[in-house]
Amino acid sequence: MGNKAISKFAWFIPLAPLALAGAIYFGEFQSSSFLFINRFTQLLPDTLWAWLTFLGNGWGIFAIAFPLLLLAPRMLSAGIFAGAIAALVSPVLKGFFKLPRPAGVLTDGSFYRIGEVLLHKAFPSGHTLTAFAIASAFYFSADRDKRAPLTLLFVLAALVGLSRNAVGAHWLTDVLGGAGFGIWCGMIGALLANQFSKSQLGPKKFWARLIAFGGVVAMYAHLNQTMDLALNLPLQYLSIAIVGSTLVFFVKAQFTQVPYKTE
Repeated sequence: MGNKAISKFAWFIPLAPLALAGAIYFGEFQSSSFLFINRFTQLLPDTLWAWLTFLGNGWGIFAIAFPLLLLAPRMLSAGIFAGAIAALVSPVLKGFFKLPRPAGVLTDGSFYRIGEVLLHKAFPSGHTLTAFAIASAFYFSADRDKRAPLTLLFVLAALVGLSRNAVGAHWLTDVLGGAGFGIWCGMIGALLANQFSKSQLGPKKFWARLIAFGGVVAMYAHLNQTMDLALNLPLQYLSIAIVGSTLVFFVKAQFTQVPYKTE
């Protein structure tokens, strides 16, 4: 088994959150589980949950992770592939299940909500799916002996999912579904990125330059739209600074012979 291989057992892990989601839904704990989490999370400030939600936004997480273009391009590539797959899978699943969100079922005022009212396309949570897809992609694109610290990314992804309950946008079942499908998306993204050779990932290669162009697009997106919630504006400005600073070093790398880390 290669150093970046994904074990057969790992492919069955996403079944656990999906099974739990089914148990909650068919056991009629949908509303009670959501209301419990929604009330409990009010103990922490809205800004925290808004910022965690930002980490489930495709543009947001791409910008935050953008320095990996120079530090770990294979890992960033895996995240890009996983994010793209997640962006395709999420609307398909939402359209298939067509489940209502909390605001479409519960009485107005019976739960805490941050942001606009969302009524439809609940399952799965797209933000959670994206967060777990990126966490899974980063984890499985790393060498097996370097993966242990990256398990913390799944904890962060779980907090992103929790934030979707906190802001009143999704049921717990939506979050669990997003986690399960997201992990699969990330594993596929890692498999695709692991096909690149080291020589294909240097800063002067076409693929790296294409990602750099994506960084420019990300800066434009952060400047011209609100990422989910107005509370996220400080993070959007920080993201612009992160991408811009990375691009400065990337451009510098085009005119130097100093090798950059490619793993």
